[in-house]
Amino acid sequence: MNLNAKNAIVTGGTKGIGRAIAEALLSEGISVCIAARKQVEVDKAINELSKSGRGRAIGFVCDVRNYEQVKALIDYTVKELGGLDILVNNAGIGIFETVEETSPEDFRSVLETNLFGVFYCCHEAIPEMRRRGGGYIINISSLAGANPHPRMAAYNASKFGLNGFSEALMQEVRHDNIKVSYIMPGSVNTEFGGDTSSDEKSWQLTPQDIARVVMDLLHHDDRALPSRVEIRPSKPPKK
Repeated sequence: MNLNAKNAIVTGGTKGIGRAIAEALLSEGISVCIAARKQVEVDKAINELSKSGRGRAIGFVCDVRNYEQVKALIDYTVKELGGLDILVNNAGIGIFETVEETSPEDFRSVLETNLFGVFYCCHEAIPEMRRRGGGYIINISSLAGANPHPRMAAYNASKFGLNGFSEALMQEVRHDNIKVSYIMPGSVNTEFGGDTSSDEKSWQLTPQDIARVVMDLLHHDDRALPSRVEIRPSKPPKK
């Protein structure tokens, strides 16, 4: 993909994997709109991102569970940047409890964020990409989308669904010059799901590892489409 004068949205872009992806895009001269739920976090991230990179950084408060907010996000990005070429669906939550312990509200929240939110963003982004002559949608999934585990039923369900959604969407829009890929990371050293980032977990992947995969995908020739990428720590602790 020719990245010259391209514009991107990264959901969940204020910290962790999303923040690293936004930084990598900006370093390539791509203009980026980061989206997150809290204004204070968006403002802080934009202030920091604007000091580095060659692309323009803007932000928008958006809860991807809310379709009207997603529509406003896409409209704002197109108005401010002039178009949309790259969508990175990174916003996600994880609640790790047994099915019995999981409340209906929490189960719904995981599915609405990790799956419905991706649908809303894609639904609104595709017409804009088509008007631009093409684009790239990259969905951040998880190895939990192929490997079920106890206490992860809600998260598993959301990521299994995301993988199937991504595969179907890829086939729908490929002839519109819109690529779709999904990335399935293993353990990443972040604060996701209430975890803590620490030196003791240095064996885990870093957010920058995932950002590198995103940039590698974008740099592939137009004829090539790595539709699914699995990435895991090379040397996890022996069991």
